[in-house]
Amino acid sequence: MIKTLIVDDSSLVRTIIRDFLESDGSFEIIAEAENGFDGLSKAQQLKPELITMDIEMPVMNGLEAIGEIMKTLNTAIVVISTHDTAKMAYDATVKGAMEFFAKDIFTSQMSDQQREKILNTLKHITNIKKKTPVLQDNEKQAQVSSAHQVKCIVIAASTGGPMALCKLCAQLPAEFPVPILIVQHNTSGFDRGFVQWLDGYTPLDVQLAEEGINPVKGKIYIAPNEKHIVMNNTGCIVFDNSEPVNNQKPAADVLFKSAADLYGESLVSVVLTGMGNDGAEGTRFVKQAGGLTISQDEASSMIFGMPQAAAGTGCVDMVLPLDDITKQLIFLTKEKT
Repeated sequence: MIKTLIVDDSSLVRTIIRDFLESDGSFEIIAEAENGFDGLSKAQQLKPELITMDIEMPVMNGLEAIGEIMKTLNTAIVVISTHDTAKMAYDATVKGAMEFFAKDIFTSQMSDQQREKILNTLKHITNIKKKTPVLQDNEKQAQVSSAHQVKCIVIAASTGGPMALCKLCAQLPAEFPVPILIVQHNTSGFDRGFVQWLDGYTPLDVQLAEEGINPVKGKIYIAPNEKHIVMNNTGCIVFDNSEPVNNQKPAADVLFKSAADLYGESLVSVVLTGMGNDGAEGTRFVKQAGGLTISQDEASSMIFGMPQAAAGTGCVDMVLPLDDITKQLIFLTKEKT
């Protein structure tokens, strides 16, 4: 049983979250708290394995509470908040929160698939907090030749992705010479909030991908919720409303394949932290088209599932720590003299 503390100033919301977790049989609610200060006190006293945290609360808000809790406890924290506090919810990842969900998805209309996905995510991130990261001696860390004329970068990320993308994009130069397209699995529904938040951490312009746009250098395009994004043969973004791929919509595999068809050896793909295997088949497509492929290493990944699946295809050119991925992207896109 996963010992869980629920922190929210609404007794109704606390009851909804309690009922949701207890319905699975894997979570034991050891306490509830009605504000961040109360949550901090109970966390320090009871040492829960999982904490669900609201953002806007009296006395002490969720951001302050998370910051204080993370100073002394190695506890998995997830934010359950409203769309009005989306930017603050992403700020919580900088302070140590591992995932976030919108309150309005916890209704009787929640699909079985969505319910299972949330519960599995909570179990997984609680489990990884108990483990010590594995330091790797990666075989694939040698720099690839910059002979490729890179024209586009595609990135896949899921759980742990916002923090990874924040670190990666913050270090890119303002004059970055190619467009970047990102599929970030977003169970919270905060796609616009994510765009606004990430835009504050990078000198590049971050925007939600729109149909008909031709991606240009110096911009980052984020796939919207519930739409696959595809690069068509004219170089424009189009939306694909087909079924989820590997239970994901948007799916990185869909984007990677279409980008590989368009750009061939001028494409670089990156698979970052996340559960599942989205991006693995896409990596294979990129490699077969002559592009360069990168995946994040285990030590720097919150969850190694997606990068490991990509590497398992045998089609990854480099398995790198997050900071080295940024350096490699800058190197690969440097203008040739």
